[in-house]
Amino acid sequence: MTEDGELIRRALRPEVRRYFEDYTPDEAFYPEKEGADPYFSITGRGDSGFYFGYHARIPSRQPPHGSVSVLRVTLPTEFLEERGHTFIHELALDMASQLPFASGHAGLALSTWTSVDGQLERLRPVIFRHPGFDIRDASIHDNLGSRLDGIHWLNFLGQPVLGELGGVAGLRARLHAPTITVRELDGERAVVTLGACPEAGDLALGQDLPAYRELAHVLERWQEPFPWSWLRREGRTNDEEELRRWWRRFLD
Repeated sequence: MTEDGELIRRALRPEVRRYFEDYTPDEAFYPEKEGADPYFSITGRGDSGFYFGYHARIPSRQPPHGSVSVLRVTLPTEFLEERGHTFIHELALDMASQLPFASGHAGLALSTWTSVDGQLERLRPVIFRHPGFDIRDASIHDNLGSRLDGIHWLNFLGQPVLGELGGVAGLRARLHAPTITVRELDGERAVVTLGACPEAGDLALGQDLPAYRELAHVLERWQEPFPWSWLRREGRTNDEEELRRWWRRFLD
């Protein structure tokens, strides 16, 4: 295991569980990363596209309603091309199998250093032509609760959503596209895979990703509402309406 890999393992599975309030004042000035810090991240050198971040609730404190812990991992598309979609698929399943998730996903995304709304002019040709790209930073979803945050290549479903769908059998009965597979996981969880590999789609060529649209309609009830209400506060109603259409791109 590499040095970074060992650091990640210790962060997720510390030998001694300590949280921020457990440290002395001297230790708390710069606490060790032993699962104590609610924000933990490792970034690849330069503009590599590799990122590992974990935002955790502190169990000893009463979390806000809907608060969840968030694990975010990004890999550059070059890594996908080099290793292949099967490797990425198995990697995502292996990571998910070790987490008590309520929901999760893996797929294509536009990972940017600054918010998408500030770069809308530059990103518009990609965002609105290729619906398979996600444009949101996963780290903002720590108030997601049991809701789902969109449709992706891999869609991990846990409780309570999977139970409300009638379990794996109920979910399978609602899905009919030949490219959709539903795999049962331990702990009353499942992963829905939309095709053999992640697709960007291309609306200019009529590639509107029908499997993604089918799953979106099945899961519409559990999707989180449009989250960019802060755009209204900034008086950016034009951006808000455009991004709202993107939000519903698989539904309308």
